[in-house]
Amino acid sequence: MTEPDETHSRRWRLVLGSAAEEQLGGLGSGADQAMDQALSALYNTGDAGGSTKRSGGLGGSAPRVARWLGDIRTYFPATVVEVMQRDAVDRLNLTQLLLEPELLESVEPDVHLVGTLLGLNRVMPETTKATARMVVEKVVREIEQRIAAKTVAAVSGAINRAARTHRPKLRDIDFNRTIRKNLANYLPEHRTIVPERLVGYGRKSQSIQRDVVLAIDQSGSMAASVVYASVFGAVLASMRSLKTSLVVFDTEIVDLTDQLSDPVDVLFGTQLGGGTDINRAIAYAQTLITRPTDSLFVLISDLYEGGVRNEMLRRCNAMKEAGVQVVVLLALSDEGAPAYDHDNAAALAALGIPAFACTPDKFPDLLATALDRGDITRWADTNAPAV
Repeated sequence: MTEPDETHSRRWRLVLGSAAEEQLGGLGSGADQAMDQALSALYNTGDAGGSTKRSGGLGGSAPRVARWLGDIRTYFPATVVEVMQRDAVDRLNLTQLLLEPELLESVEPDVHLVGTLLGLNRVMPETTKATARMVVEKVVREIEQRIAAKTVAAVSGAINRAARTHRPKLRDIDFNRTIRKNLANYLPEHRTIVPERLVGYGRKSQSIQRDVVLAIDQSGSMAASVVYASVFGAVLASMRSLKTSLVVFDTEIVDLTDQLSDPVDVLFGTQLGGGTDINRAIAYAQTLITRPTDSLFVLISDLYEGGVRNEMLRRCNAMKEAGVQVVVLLALSDEGAPAYDHDNAAALAALGIPAFACTPDKFPDLLATALDRGDITRWADTNAPAV
C-alpha cells in the first residue's frame, strides 16, 4: 500500500532534521515537535551551514537527561528506544554523564534517578553497573528505612486480628466485632447488648498465615512503581507469617522471589521498557496461589494490555470468585495521577475489583486492610488519590 505523501514527507523531515524543513515543510503537531527535539538532542551537533537552530546534546544536567529518556520512551517503540539509548551511550557518553561525581553531588539521588539508571541497565558496561548499584542502593535503603517499620506493624496487626478466638481473655477482646456479632441480642429495655459470643484477637503465630503475590508491570512508565514495589516486597518477605512472591513482567515474566532478600538485586533483575502481556502474568501468578482464601494478589500496572484482554479479565474474576483478595494498583508512587487504560479499569470495577493509584505512605494501610479482608473499594474511595 502506497504511503500518503504527507506522511512520507513527515517521516523524512524527522529523519533529516530542520535542514530539510524548506523542502519538506514543518512539523505541525506537538508530538512531532517533541520527537524532533529528542532526535536532535542525540543526532544533531548543528545543522549544515552553521545554523544552530537544532544544536544537539544533553548538556550536563541530570534533569535534562531524565526528561530526554522519558521523552524517547513516550514517543518511540521499545526497539527504537533501546537503539537510541545505546547511541546515547556511544555518542554522548550518557552513562558517564549520569555517574560523574559532580553531577551526583548536585542532584540528590531519588526514585526518578533510579528509574533512569534501571532503564539503562541493559546497555550499561559492567564497570558502570557497580557505580549505578551504589546510587540505587542508597535510594532503596532510604525508602526501606522509611516504610519498613510501618509496614511490619500494619501487616502484623492485620494478621493477628485475623486469628480470631471465641474464648478471649479480657485484654484480647475485639469489642467492635463482638458488638457486631451480637446485635441480635440487643435488649431495648436495658439499652444494652448481651454478648453471648465473644470475638477476640488471636495470639501471634510463627506459621505462614497469608500468601502474598506481587505482579509488577515493568514497562517504562512504571519505573517508580517498580522501585517502591520491590522494596515493599523485600519487607514483606522478611515476615515469617507471610509467604511472599514477586514477579515482574512485560511480554515475558521473570520470577524474582528468590532475590527478595535484597531489593537492589530485585531492581537489577528488572528490564524497564517493552510491551505488556498482563494476561500472561496473571496466568503465572495463578500457579503460585495454592490457598485462595488465604491469599492476596496485588497487580501493579497501568492496564495497557498487549495480550488477550478478555482472558485477563476472566482470570481476575476467577481469582476473586475463588476467594483471593485481588488488588489492582494503577501506580505505586508519589507522581500524581497516572496514565492508564480507563476501559480496562472500568471493566475490573464492574467485576468488583477496583483499580486505583496508591502512594507509598498509604500502601502499608492498604495491605493491612486487604490482609484483614476489609472493603477495598471503601478504602480506595477514602484514601486513593483521584485519577
